[in-house]
Amino acid sequence: MLSKKTKYGLKALTYMARKESKNPVLISEIAEEENISKKFLEIILLQLKNSGFLGSKKGKGGGYYLIREPKDISVAALIRILEGPIAMLPCVSLNFYEKCEDCKDEQTCSISILMMEVRDSTLKILENKTLQDLTNTTLPHL
Repeated sequence: MLSKKTKYGLKALTYMARKESKNPVLISEIAEEENISKKFLEIILLQLKNSGFLGSKKGKGGGYYLIREPKDISVAALIRILEGPIAMLPCVSLNFYEKCEDCKDEQTCSISILMMEVRDSTLKILENKTLQDLTNTTLPHL
């Protein structure tokens, strides 16, 4: 399950990517339009800035802006920055691997094998979806 931090980060970036103008966007505008706590959003956007996805400008006409084109930002990269590992178990993570202390043999562990399959299927989708794709998507709410 995605944390609120990740969900709000994706919503904020999608909002910024949908703007016709590439001018900086105020945190207060994003917070109001996307129904996100301004304080929480400040933390999220600062993390995205420190990770190289956003730039910022102070003063009049200031705010946050995308550094790269939305088509060049994978959803997988954003989730890794905001959420951490995509894999459900540390022993199958490609970027954040940790051995499971209770596992005798990862090669024959049926849970590990299943979670590798889940990881691979998830990555196939997330690595092939970009921020641009999110701006073009309108899904019905369930």
